Amino acid sequence: MGLNEALADLTGKIDTEVHLSDWLTIDQEMINEFGKATGDTQWIHVDPDRAAKESPFRKTIAHGYLTLSLYPRLRGLVNESTPMFPGVTSVINYGSDRLRFTNAVTVDSRIRARCRLLSVEEKKGSLQIKEQYTVEIEGQERPACVAECIMRLYF
Repeated sequence: MGLNEALADLTGKIDTEVHLSDWLTIDQEMINEFGKATGDTQWIHVDPDRAAKESPFRKTIAHGYLTLSLYPRLRGLVNESTPMFPGVTSVINYGSDRLRFTNAVTVDSRIRARCRLLSVEEKKGSLQIKEQYTVEIEGQERPACVAECIMRLYF
């Protein structure tokens, strides 16, 4: 499938849910590694004993930006063996709009992504796609994160 066929296919899916991920458990090791990578080792994320005593959640919580950064993984963009479309050679994160962290992800929670296609357009030999990325927390009504994620697909 080429760019034009993908554009036609995606145009027909605007304003529909285009992806629902599997559940992913956010464990303390993942939180700690993210904290090390970003330098954000605030106790509410990495100190379970202190969080049990002082946090309103009584547990550590994931960094908001960790939930955002999981978009490529939860969306299935990082597995070369399953491209979004045949012929896509690379997917580049282009940015995000309207980002909100609306609920805390406590340690050992399971999350998943729902993605709704908002727009698609041709840009410089690629397709630019904007999706609403909603991170659900199992057993919670309010999502953890809602963002409009923009990516470019190159063929």
